Amino acid sequence: MSATLEAQNSTPRSLDFRMPAEWEQHTATWIAWPHNASDWPGRFQPIPWVYAEIVRQLSAVEQVHILVQNADAEKRARGVLKRAHVDASSVHFHQWPTNRVWTRDSGPIFVKGDNTLAITNWKFNAWAKYPDWQLDNALPQRVAELLQMPSFTPEIMLADGTRHELVLEGGSIDTNGTGVLLTTEECLLSTVQQRNPGVSREQLEHAFRDYLGIDQVLWMNRGIAGDDTHGHVDDITRFVDRNTIVTVTEPNRADENHEPMAENLDRLRAARNREGQPFQIVELPLPSPVIFEGQRLPASYANFYIANGLVLVPTFNDANDRYALNTLAEVFPRHRIVGIHCVDFIWGLGALHCMTQQQPAA
Repeated sequence: MSATLEAQNSTPRSLDFRMPAEWEQHTATWIAWPHNASDWPGRFQPIPWVYAEIVRQLSAVEQVHILVQNADAEKRARGVLKRAHVDASSVHFHQWPTNRVWTRDSGPIFVKGDNTLAITNWKFNAWAKYPDWQLDNALPQRVAELLQMPSFTPEIMLADGTRHELVLEGGSIDTNGTGVLLTTEECLLSTVQQRNPGVSREQLEHAFRDYLGIDQVLWMNRGIAGDDTHGHVDDITRFVDRNTIVTVTEPNRADENHEPMAENLDRLRAARNREGQPFQIVELPLPSPVIFEGQRLPASYANFYIANGLVLVPTFNDANDRYALNTLAEVFPRHRIVGIHCVDFIWGLGALHCMTQQQPAA
């Protein structure tokens, strides 16, 4: 099916597909089981147990697909989940090796049509930073084949006449499900860590329109300090309903996050929705700086994950944990808000949203 659609030069937009909001009903969540001790040097031991608690919460509200390196890894993971009293009937293992576990960035980005789903297969190149990404880049097509869904590979024509397969990570975008998308200039337009050299803002916006059904892009400036991805929006600014956006702020002027977060807040306050009305902006705190071995880590409450009737929120043994949980409880009144301890987890430079990818219901 995917070959037929691409041969016809169809795009998701031309077939009335759109990227749904994360809070829309899910069929499943996709994750990859942790296997690279070097991603959490010196702190890997508790990480599988953090995963077990995440899976325990998710499996109570939707199906969970878990990618593992091999049969031995599956056996170990099943043992951990059993000890954590996870409902095994809602968990599905796939022995598909991965380079890393950040399925938000490497996994499929689903789009939804009229009672049907498709997959957009953006290229993943490890944030234009690491040489090992080939296994992760294969994930969207493997999911498309398993689920027998059409797949689209976003491409554009460069000025020299060559076709360029677009690089995009799921953590760099967020949508309200009705045609508005959040992203950052630091991630997608910066010359420091370029995903798509030679590709303009206008070309990216056109690709978002064609492949994700987006009509309006809200460009934030920069991400938070310590972000290995250079500016992923899922650490700073998120939609929580069609017209409400939560964004992190840092009141301490001496903190390196103060100025960039203040600029993002100014941009949001000046933005207007497609009807010409302002968005409702809710400020979310940041925890005190989380530092390990002299390195500031990208600790942020904005890296929450919205599942069916459930929001998982990273917590950091910080005084702002309670304030953040209460703020998110107010904007998600119909969801159960659950904190997940992430002081060890964040040493891997990612948190709950980074390691999950939702499969919407058709």
